[in-house]
Amino acid sequence: MDTISTSKQAIQLEEKYGAHNYHPLPVVLTRGEGVFLWDVEGKRYFDFLSAYSAVNQGHCHPRIKNAMIEQVGTLTLTSRAFYNDILGPFEKYITEYFGFDMVLPMNTGAEGVETAVKLARKWGYERKGVSENQAKIIVAENNFHGRTTTIISFSNDANARKNFGPFTDGFIRIPYNNLDALIEALKIEGVVGFLIEPIQGEAGVYVPEEGYLRKAKEACAAQNVLFIADEIQTGIARTGSLLAVCGNCTCEGHCEKQETYTKPDILILGKAISGGFYPVSAVLADREIMDVIKPGQHGSTFGGNPLGAKVAMTALEVVRDEKLAQNARKLGIIFRERMQKLVDKNPIAKLVRGKGLLNAVVINDSPESPTAWNICVKLAENGLLAKPTHGNIIRFAPPLVMTEEQLHECCDIIEIVIPEFNK
Repeated sequence: MDTISTSKQAIQLEEKYGAHNYHPLPVVLTRGEGVFLWDVEGKRYFDFLSAYSAVNQGHCHPRIKNAMIEQVGTLTLTSRAFYNDILGPFEKYITEYFGFDMVLPMNTGAEGVETAVKLARKWGYERKGVSENQAKIIVAENNFHGRTTTIISFSNDANARKNFGPFTDGFIRIPYNNLDALIEALKIEGVVGFLIEPIQGEAGVYVPEEGYLRKAKEACAAQNVLFIADEIQTGIARTGSLLAVCGNCTCEGHCEKQETYTKPDILILGKAISGGFYPVSAVLADREIMDVIKPGQHGSTFGGNPLGAKVAMTALEVVRDEKLAQNARKLGIIFRERMQKLVDKNPIAKLVRGKGLLNAVVINDSPESPTAWNICVKLAENGLLAKPTHGNIIRFAPPLVMTEEQLHECCDIIEIVIPEFNK
């Protein structure tokens, strides 16, 4: 194996031998701990992306690491041809943690979404009585749920769709955060589900208006349609609550008496459910929905493996024990207050929006311009890693273990860099 000694060498190897399906910042990372990352030359950075919210618990959290090491030396994979002694405890733990009857474990976020789509359709045929092959699922414009063929079938991102057809039918796309459009779409015959990101992350951290999610769930219930929440990026304390659908609830678990909690019929989790150590995703639902899946109808060789289950249980324990939702809520308020002052003083920064520690600053330039990219390059030079999305939006999402002192240090960096780009 080639030994990497310089960033240039690593980048050249990836460019030559790897598919060019990503456009990374020119930073080559070799080590991570907590909120910090180091490149191969030894430079330290604040991580302000968290692997797209997969490392909410911070890089290489020692408690999760030790759990993984312990399980690696005992049993890693059995397939679901047999039972194992970790999966059952994990299933009990995660269902009680999030307040559902049952869970179907998978590996990646996209697999979780595919699982939810299949589950909703099967429920529609066998419980709601929809005619065979006529099930429809409502989705939101500018969604990002993954990159499988079925998922990009209901994307309106031209770059994600071009030359990947033919596409899968059965989806109705409506504007995000538009209750009237949802109510009209729910009248269409054969609708079985409404799939939504409670906050659209990849689209630029779009937060719906207060009460939208609750009203959307009520509208779905009135038409016997499943409300499906994709919390792969927004879940696991990222937005200042255990889930984004919890609204303003800061308790350590779900309390259905909370007026702000909108319980989904199907919940999709991934990313931080394993703290960045191992691919784990999960689809949760109550028994009347999940029971439509029978043996042989859906699965995965690695889904529910003992290593992933052990890691996920520990990662969720860390979120609760270290009160990461509460920390994300507190630091998010501080971050947006400081960024708003920056926006008020600098014409290059158009606005700041977000919730908890999932935030974005919109750059006052066209999505086709390189300004946001160049800002992120300059931020990296100053020791902070962030990445643009949709051309002119910079997403800021640090690990939730960040301290207030560290956050202020990061804000200092941003406040130094962004004014350099004023026109």
